[in-house]
Amino acid sequence: MVDKRSVRRRTKIVATLGPATDDEAVLADLIRAGANVVRLNFSHGKVAEQRRRIETVRKVAAELGRDVGVLGDLQGPKIRLQRFRDGEVRLRKGATFVIDSEHGADDGNEEIVGTTYTPLAHDLDAGDILMIDDGKIVLEVIESRGTRVTSQVLVGGRLSNNKGINRQGGGLSAAALTDKDREDVVTAAELDIDYLAVSFPRGAEDIQEARRLLHNAGGDASIVAKIERAEAVDNIDSILEVSEAVMVARGDLGVEIGDAELPGVQKDIISRARDANRVVITATQMMESMVTSPIPTRAEVLDVANAVIDGTDAVMLSQETAIGDHPVTVIEAVARVCLGAERRTETMRSGHRIDMQFERTDEAIAMATMYCANHLPVEAIFALTESGSTALWMSRIRSGIPIFALTRHQATRRRATLYRGVYPVAFDVLEAESNRIGEFVISEMLKYGVIGKGDRVIFTRGDLSGISGGTNTMKIAVA
Repeated sequence: MVDKRSVRRRTKIVATLGPATDDEAVLADLIRAGANVVRLNFSHGKVAEQRRRIETVRKVAAELGRDVGVLGDLQGPKIRLQRFRDGEVRLRKGATFVIDSEHGADDGNEEIVGTTYTPLAHDLDAGDILMIDDGKIVLEVIESRGTRVTSQVLVGGRLSNNKGINRQGGGLSAAALTDKDREDVVTAAELDIDYLAVSFPRGAEDIQEARRLLHNAGGDASIVAKIERAEAVDNIDSILEVSEAVMVARGDLGVEIGDAELPGVQKDIISRARDANRVVITATQMMESMVTSPIPTRAEVLDVANAVIDGTDAVMLSQETAIGDHPVTVIEAVARVCLGAERRTETMRSGHRIDMQFERTDEAIAMATMYCANHLPVEAIFALTESGSTALWMSRIRSGIPIFALTRHQATRRRATLYRGVYPVAFDVLEAESNRIGEFVISEMLKYGVIGKGDRVIFTRGDLSGISGGTNTMKIAVA
């Protein structure tokens, strides 16, 4: 399906699948409301369940005539406390509290509890600060020896089973890819997902290892690096070099670097990703109140809008759609906020790479196209593409002009569902006469109502049809 000539939302929406979206009718409404990409959380559910959800998504998307991308999100290392005898305890400020990896898994009390992370004591020194349950409980390490971490409670409160552990400032040595993740990478390859998100990477090596595992399993998904460790922030440039996309995963990241640092780091990551021609997703608690409420808070509206104005490609919803009471309503709310933010002038003007040289012809064509589009009254850009790279480069330039990625490859169309301002269209360039492709595209787009008679448009294509990386031509035409 091609978007009709109307106000088009440029920022994409990622919706997490779960029990709330398992009904086909709900899923169809979710896609109609504006979900561009769906997320499978490998932390929950068995392989058969994930397979069923993907099959349902692709069935419903095909019935709707839409391209919908699929993002598989690896669980990553779970650094957690074990469980308490009575389900929860209350820690008092100033009290001593011990975390011991050899303590009984179900035998915790208000003085001691076990942990799933065996090397915890080896990673810590006296004076380190531990943030438990996203920082609701704060502990200062007094002594770390053998399997035991002895701490003093700085911020107390109620503590229940299986809560997460973070070290303020990062530094826990847990590997990014667990045995479960390795199994899930094979599953992701078998399910032919479009994006694979790697949780808790510390540096480029973790991303490269995930890619090797994926390729060895026969998968070809684009890799998303989830930035949620302090070390990943320090290594952001090298991570961007080896990833197709990054996710600002603000939950654990905020705990590790501190909430005061988080807004600036989010803006910096978005800017660096766009400068590196990478896709960027902003995630975590975007509309969390809508898990139960039919309307967002004003703070959530501003949060989503600010991410859009900063240039994020996509915003991601987690439990809001997976288990929430209003999965379709929250998509509608996010779409509405994105459209409002996109009316701001700063979202349509760009100085991106204005003083830089380009190494590739297709990249230069993409940049020239966007410069012309932003300085001429142009209604649409049509990029005939094999890999989608031309459309991706174009989408790095802030503009209000829709970019239609015309391609015969379904995998390319699904990847493009995550590119800001890009709308994938099924088009087989090999079926059109080479010297009349422009005329054919215009006639088709007029038929769909994407453009009107007399509209100025820009085409990009290659002299040799069907060759990846061959874009070498830009043409301005009037419909």
